[in-house]
Amino acid sequence: MLSLSLTGLDLKNPLMLAAGIMGTTGGSLKRVAEGGAGAVVTKSIGIKAKSGHYNPSMVEVDCGYLNAMGLPNPSYKNFQHEIDIAHEGGVPVIASIFGASADEFSEIAGSLRADAFELNVSCPHACGYGAQVGSDPALVEDITRAVKNATCAPVWVKLTPNVTDIKGIGLAAESGGADAVVAINTVRAMAIDIESGYPVLGNKFGGLSGMAIKPVAIKCVYDLYEALEIPVIGVGGISDWRDAVEFIMAGARAVQIGSAVGNNINIFNDVSSCMESFMEEKEWTLDDLYGTAHKI
Repeated sequence: MLSLSLTGLDLKNPLMLAAGIMGTTGGSLKRVAEGGAGAVVTKSIGIKAKSGHYNPSMVEVDCGYLNAMGLPNPSYKNFQHEIDIAHEGGVPVIASIFGASADEFSEIAGSLRADAFELNVSCPHACGYGAQVGSDPALVEDITRAVKNATCAPVWVKLTPNVTDIKGIGLAAESGGADAVVAINTVRAMAIDIESGYPVLGNKFGGLSGMAIKPVAIKCVYDLYEALEIPVIGVGGISDWRDAVEFIMAGARAVQIGSAVGNNINIFNDVSSCMESFMEEKEWTLDDLYGTAHKI
């Protein structure tokens, strides 16, 4: 009942692990796959090994999590083995990649073997990368086209909410040949310690994730569904099956779960079983749920 085909990939359900959560090693990705995820997305991987920002790089706040990891990674040249191990989980493995230019993105995509590539043009706290690239429609289109020319695998573009009009960035990705867009990455945010007056994060600011950003993500998915011909993958604040259903009704073909995995490693099985029960009771299919909010 929950199986689907997405950009040519067969998924047993529309639930995926989001980039940045348990995606550093093949073993952790395999564990999530075996725990019920329909697909898994790696940590963002770049051209060179990167240590990331100084600690504290992730803190819990009342409404979610703040993180400023700074894109730490071992470089794509040292990561293929982890993707190969992740494939043992039996679900599609999507490589999240980042770069400072179209050439860097295409070099990585042309070298790694993955079932799809998710282009991180949306990280809010890495100088020279992420949202600094992804807020320019022309750059997003160029990067997307370069990656499409470098690989035969599907190309997904992960969008930042930290722009005036996310639809314009989504249209640029579509014009560049993207097979899907992913919405959204974290929302730019910060916290300050009132005892010292210092920002809590080592990088001073970072990105907010968790339940607090779900309404923002829902609106972005809703808008992108109306603007684009390609599928939208929803992410941001999903903590139970109701959230997943809401995203699909807003126009998401599939969803990714990130922060909530930290509290419940079994969340993919929990969400999928509850979704199936709900849909059986309503006598609905995924197609019935898809885009329901636009049909009223």
